[in-house]
Amino acid sequence: MSVIMGDCLAKMKDILDNSIDLTLTSPPYDQLRLYDGYSFDFEGVAKELFRVTKQGGVVVWVVKDQTYRGSESGTSFKQALYFKEIGFNLYDTMIWETAGRIPTESRYYDVFHYMFILSKGKPKTMNFICDHKNSTAGQTHIKDKVINKGNRIKGTERFTTPELSRRSNIWYIPVGRNAYDHPAVFPEALARDHILTWSNENDLVLDPFAGSGTTLKMAKMLNRNYIGIEISEKYIEIINQRLGETK
Repeated sequence: MSVIMGDCLAKMKDILDNSIDLTLTSPPYDQLRLYDGYSFDFEGVAKELFRVTKQGGVVVWVVKDQTYRGSESGTSFKQALYFKEIGFNLYDTMIWETAGRIPTESRYYDVFHYMFILSKGKPKTMNFICDHKNSTAGQTHIKDKVINKGNRIKGTERFTTPELSRRSNIWYIPVGRNAYDHPAVFPEALARDHILTWSNENDLVLDPFAGSGTTLKMAKMLNRNYIGIEISEKYIEIINQRLGETK
């Protein structure tokens, strides 16, 4: 387990091929946050992520677009498509719905970020979180058989609806209070739930844009190994403080 100070593109070159089980990160979004003035080489980082990710490993890429002169940048989509070009599967496009509403003059309130789930082959780990309450819990039904062109016929197999089923791919998680000197602190619940879903204990979790260290903190709490890379000395101090307070 380590926290490394430096440019993530350079430092990732020291990570072994096919060694990372899960990357959970949120890079700088266009020009929406200053991040102490740092920027990054997206294509170079994407290629390094593909190299270091295990077969069956997952990258969770949390991004948002900037709106400039009446148009969204589309950077998030461009990045997702580039990940596909270099070999990743775009396994799922998830939405993080936040509690705060960003006011705009001529649009509906902006309340979400994209969470692209990128896999190297089929994900090897999928521990789905089941916390959706079913309105028909306890009721018995007969399964349909699905045949060509959407036509259905009744089957004979019965099933009972469970109390809880897996959640949808839209996650409502409030941002929460920012107690650290960082412009965009990840909610701990967001990091926790992705780590639980896409990795197992003792797996290796990477955050190449470690920021305030939320991914690393939750990886430590959930008994995962971790590597965090951060270029800002000020943010490294925040990370070490949070990890030092975490059992």
